[in-house]
Amino acid sequence: MKAANQLSEQVGVSAACQTLGVPRSSLYRARQPKHEPKPRPTPERALKPEEKEQVLQVLNSEQFQDSAPREVYATLLDDDKYLCHWRTMYRILKERQQVRERRDQLRHPTYTKPELLATGPNQLWSWDITKLRGPVKWTYYYLYTILDVFSRLVPGWLIATCESASLAKQLIAETCTKQGITLDQLTLHADRGSAMKSKTVALLLADLGVTKTHSRPYVPNDNPYSEAQFKTMKYRPGYPDRFGSIQDARAWARTFFHWYNKEHHHSGLALLTPGTVHYGQAQSVIDQRQKVLQAAYAAHPERFVRGEPKPPSLPTEVWINKPSPS
Repeated sequence: MKAANQLSEQVGVSAACQTLGVPRSSLYRARQPKHEPKPRPTPERALKPEEKEQVLQVLNSEQFQDSAPREVYATLLDDDKYLCHWRTMYRILKERQQVRERRDQLRHPTYTKPELLATGPNQLWSWDITKLRGPVKWTYYYLYTILDVFSRLVPGWLIATCESASLAKQLIAETCTKQGITLDQLTLHADRGSAMKSKTVALLLADLGVTKTHSRPYVPNDNPYSEAQFKTMKYRPGYPDRFGSIQDARAWARTFFHWYNKEHHHSGLALLTPGTVHYGQAQSVIDQRQKVLQAAYAAHPERFVRGEPKPPSLPTEVWINKPSPS
């Protein structure tokens, strides 16, 4: 527009605009003096500053500090009081930068993530309780299971008709005795069920010198090994839809845990059985497998395109929530 103004002084407005391709209206508009917008007048019906301050004091009072303006408005009307419309209350709060969630919200505490390591059997156990469906609808039996996180062996279990801290105490005590657990040897991890958090179990673990840890609330991944073991059980062929009696459930579980501990080749244990790992027989089994593979390789090396095969190695450590590398 500056160039158009300069040229128009020499050749006229029409010629200058035609030469530069600028509309004449734009040139005339640019020449008009710019005026600051007039401040918006305050309506006579608007609340005065002292009235706004009164409304704000009511909104921030102890009675209404956690209430929405609509709630305040209705409560005042029920008390035969009227200060202003609730929309005006919002505008007053906005002027003071107080438009936010006014209700007192529940704030959950921050729970520390359990980071637990096992480098051998009987260092870290996890335990949990799952329901088994009974003979009729809404009837259940409760399976208590203790699992060694390193070896995946189930050293102790029981089935009862209820979830009880005293039964959990009995199972833990008997399993520790059977496995020869000494003071400060074992960490026992569980979720936050009532039996797991009970004072009865806590006192027993203190007497046994066993460290107890718990999963964070609403975090199922903090107890993954027990959950995986339950899944293996319930997806096992032959797992019944319902158990006819508690004796029936115990008989089935006895057969299952014998298979799981002594016959199940666990994918997380280099295809070894939990019993083999738990009782220190893993290396001899791996060595024997190596001999078989060497013989197969010697007979037909052309079938092994990657060279001499080796059996999978047993993990040397197992974590619940392994720390991220820094």
